[in-house]
Amino acid sequence: MRTRVLSVVLAFAVLAVAGFAVPLLGVTASQRTQRLVAARTADLDRFAGLAEQAAETGDSSVLRAEASRYTELYGEAVVVVDARRAALVQTGGLRAADPAVARLVDAALRNQPVSSGGALRPWSRADRMLARPVGTGTRVSGAVVLRASVRAAADDIALRWALVLAGAGVIAAACVLLARRATRWVVRPLHRLDRAVGALAAGLPPEHARAGGPPELRQLAAGFNRMADAVTTALEQQRRLVADTSHQLRNPLAALRIRIDLLAPRLPASAARTYTGVTAELARMEHLLDDLLALADAEHRAGELSVTGGRGARCDATAVTGAQVQLWRSAADRAGVRLSVVPGPAVLMACTADELAQVAGILLDNAIKYAGEGARVEVRCFASGAEAVCEVRDDGPGLEAGELARAGTRFWRAERHRGVRGSGLGLAIAERLVAGRGGRVACAAVHPHGLRVRALLPRAEPPAPHTTGDAP
Repeated sequence: MRTRVLSVVLAFAVLAVAGFAVPLLGVTASQRTQRLVAARTADLDRFAGLAEQAAETGDSSVLRAEASRYTELYGEAVVVVDARRAALVQTGGLRAADPAVARLVDAALRNQPVSSGGALRPWSRADRMLARPVGTGTRVSGAVVLRASVRAAADDIALRWALVLAGAGVIAAACVLLARRATRWVVRPLHRLDRAVGALAAGLPPEHARAGGPPELRQLAAGFNRMADAVTTALEQQRRLVADTSHQLRNPLAALRIRIDLLAPRLPASAARTYTGVTAELARMEHLLDDLLALADAEHRAGELSVTGGRGARCDATAVTGAQVQLWRSAADRAGVRLSVVPGPAVLMACTADELAQVAGILLDNAIKYAGEGARVEVRCFASGAEAVCEVRDDGPGLEAGELARAGTRFWRAERHRGVRGSGLGLAIAERLVAGRGGRVACAAVHPHGLRVRALLPRAEPPAPHTTGDAP
């Protein structure tokens, strides 16, 4: 935001400075050009007067002498002709027969105005040709043409333009500094407020946004602080409720399991079925409690990572999933499932080994439980573009199209799996674990039957090689 605000302010500042400097540059060039033309016009008037005197007396020696001295002094050529276009004076290599001079002489003899050209610029180097008729408007007796050098005037304009541009640069620099200070004054409270909002969204205790900037931002920061206090209090009460509930439930459940185990030897054979059902429900409650706590921890962890970014985490997905396959092999054997891993190269995944091990364990647990006896479960890791993929594939009954859309919904399980042990929270926990790292969990059907579940996370960069210099 600061960049955008600063860009807009600087754009207005540049337009304002340009609106002041550009006309000033034009006025400066025009004034210096007018001074040059005025000075050379005065010289033309002087030569026209001398030419008129020479026509009256028939002696042009004074005119030639003045023209020669003028050319020696200023380096500018002069041509004077009479009414019949005969050259009276030609200095500085300029000749009356030159096409450009002839056109100016014709215009002057017809008493037509001769334009001196546009305003000069610092890069102007071509000489200007000026002309004036000799005599009055009713009686023209000749013409004077002067070739004026513009180098001195152009250099003078360049100096003035440099001063104007330097002043504009100073003003622009001052505008930049003022704009930076102004945008910092406005945006800095917003950055602090953004950090506090991120911490609050992650469930972390946010620091109070310090008041600063315009009155509207100070009022907003005060309102946010009041809201953050209320939300933090509510979140803390929620955490305490979860912690207290888990503690209060675990103890009765543990005591209940001990008492039921103590009752087992005293129960008649007719109560065996009831005893089995009670222990199964007790195990289900314990498993559900563990999953609820794991889901709450995964959500809290995902919130922390969304604020901190979790940069620098990496692990070898191939090695981690291979270790998990070995841990779950005995459970697969008991379920009659053939569990295998597809060997492959190392794949660096942007998460910790513990996080990936938990996700892979959830995916393997689901596959072994729901694939069915005689099914085959295959695990592999590979890279796909900018993502690293951990895939668990089985050839069990899989899920229907409508069921795939609901996979990962909390507490949801397919109707045919209602009798299988589980809480319906496994994929939800895995989804929250990978979401904190910018990943996702995707489920898809396998042809002709089966289910493919992928945990996709960003690929991690390999660690920089560590080099040490040899001891001297």
